[in-house]
Amino acid sequence: MDVSQYLEIFIDETREHLQNLNEQLLILEKEPENEDTINEIFRAAHSLKGMAGTMGYKRMQRLTHDMENVFSEIRNGRMTAGASLVDILFRGLDALENYLDNIISTQDEGRNDNQDIIDGLQRILEAGLGTAEEKQEEKAGADGRKATASLTLAEHELAAALKAKSDGENVFEITVYIEEGCILKAARAFLVFKALEDAGDVIKSLPEVQDIEDEKFDFEFSIVLLTMKSLEEIRAIIMSVSEIRDTVIVPANLTAPAPVQAQPAPAAPKEQAAPAPTGGAGTAAAAAEQPHPQEQAAAQKKEQPKAAAKNTAKQVVNRSVRVDIEKLDDLMNLVSELIIAKNGLVSMSDTESKSTRDGNFNEQIEYLERITTSLHQSVMKVRMVPIESVVNRFPRMIRDLSKKLGKKMELFMTGEDTELDRTVIDEIGDPLMHLLRNAADHGLEQNAERVRLGKPESGSIFLDAYQEGNNVVIEVRDDGAGIDVEKIKQKALAKGTITPEQAEAMTDKELIDLLFRPSFSTAEVISDVSGRGVGLDVVKTKIETLGGSIETKTALGEGSNFIIRLPLTLAIIQALMVELGSEKYAIPLNSIETIEDVPLSDVKYVQNKEVINLRGSVVPLIHLDQVLDVEPKEEKPESLTVVIVKKGDRLAGLIVDNLIGQLEIVIKSIGKYINNSKLISGATILGDGEIALILDVNVLV
Repeated sequence: MDVSQYLEIFIDETREHLQNLNEQLLILEKEPENEDTINEIFRAAHSLKGMAGTMGYKRMQRLTHDMENVFSEIRNGRMTAGASLVDILFRGLDALENYLDNIISTQDEGRNDNQDIIDGLQRILEAGLGTAEEKQEEKAGADGRKATASLTLAEHELAAALKAKSDGENVFEITVYIEEGCILKAARAFLVFKALEDAGDVIKSLPEVQDIEDEKFDFEFSIVLLTMKSLEEIRAIIMSVSEIRDTVIVPANLTAPAPVQAQPAPAAPKEQAAPAPTGGAGTAAAAAEQPHPQEQAAAQKKEQPKAAAKNTAKQVVNRSVRVDIEKLDDLMNLVSELIIAKNGLVSMSDTESKSTRDGNFNEQIEYLERITTSLHQSVMKVRMVPIESVVNRFPRMIRDLSKKLGKKMELFMTGEDTELDRTVIDEIGDPLMHLLRNAADHGLEQNAERVRLGKPESGSIFLDAYQEGNNVVIEVRDDGAGIDVEKIKQKALAKGTITPEQAEAMTDKELIDLLFRPSFSTAEVISDVSGRGVGLDVVKTKIETLGGSIETKTALGEGSNFIIRLPLTLAIIQALMVELGSEKYAIPLNSIETIEDVPLSDVKYVQNKEVINLRGSVVPLIHLDQVLDVEPKEEKPESLTVVIVKKGDRLAGLIVDNLIGQLEIVIKSIGKYINNSKLISGATILGDGEIALILDVNVLV
């Protein structure tokens, strides 16, 4: 069955399910008993499993199947969702997203089985249902005590264990059970490790040592110990630590695990097959699940041509937009009206008198104009997508950053239903992600510092979106330390970015703008969360490429606010058409503040630059004919026509020769044919076929 025709639908729906799972897991982490959330997660995992199976993505299907199993038991009330389960489920979601990325790139899910995640889910499932204890009883020692599930050793760990065994040492698998009433379980675990270090070498720990230190375990942990001491001596050492309830010690199973991703070796005859492992139910169960080498070889051989064929496939580019049916109905009605208007123009009779024909023609043109304006608005609505599709992944990101940075923080979002053009939506995600990471890493103080300053221990990051005229405004703010302007000044002086004279004359706002220079950062320590030379300059460049602007407001000790303004659409805009000499230019209307007629006598000079005083504000003037190398007019006018434009809270006056008027223009990309100056953001074709260039006000200002 050829399922490639369904690939785009699969990618779209998988993205939705994964995002839904991320959101619901964040809720579950805070509300483990929330039945609606548990049911929603189960449904999403079940749907993902079915979709992956239908498309033939077996690894994806297996992982989602195991996740569904866990939630089936939680839904039935036989298990509860603890912190360790939520952590491993998030790892599962990341693995599913990696599968999806591979599918988008090559139409193949890849070769990573994510066995460690599957094993982790299985362990949690067994522990939650009590079957782990049953398995331990199956391999109980002669003294009747329960044994541990076998730990899988990495290659280097296995080599160390085998060498120790050959040197006459004992290799023990040990599970330590801490009293459930223990308050400082990490401290008890540390004392056990400390005691065992004197008796031998710990080569493996489950969970990892760092997780045990962070108390990310449930009153028990397992280790592999190399020691010259006997089993009873080791038991006595462990039980000497207070608040240890019990310990189970068995000889370690040192059978090498079967490689998961390696190519199979030639199949051995059945009578020469490796003997079954002697210890460890976990390993025995894993061995039972492994296919026979011949079956594995046949399966891989069968899979190889398919994989090879998929790897040569092109990347799946998904540019779809989901549209409300009512919007499509509006479009259909308007197209019907357009056809009626066309028929009206065509059917004008030659027998009618000229005056009647002219009157009808003008009526039809007005009718056509109304329809095309409505059609434009409807098409714009179809292209509009809620910003929610970009920002809904950020709560999960902030949750992960909170754990990684060791800072308590929470993200508050408003205006997720604010709509933007799809082309803008596709590009705005990365800049917003960088600003949020910046707020988490550099903006918010450490927990102890916040408490010392009298702030809430948990930091707050806000992402607010709202419409303002023909723009959408997105604010990323925090209640952290704010930006130290003096620190920026000293850094800029040290780097030679500014001179001491410039530093004295610069305002706080101008100093803050230095943060948007390439590779300029005040961070003393570069982290992998934010930094590494990819700074706010990249954010600024991307936003200005989209026809937007970014400004910063900050108060030392109170926090920072990055304000992004973006146009609603990049396809059709309202523009003011102006003349310079014999050339016509378009200035986007959303960048224009006012239009002024300025007498030459009102032009003043500040630091040898022309300015005007506009109702109390000093506005610098820009001679567009000089900037654009247009032949100036010979006669000098008595007054200047000045278009006052704004970028954020900064104003500038563009001097033009004539105003033509307001026009709705379709933006055409100049493309790669011309080595385009950044002053020009595109071009448009006028009614008479002439081409006018569109000015980028952000760059001019």
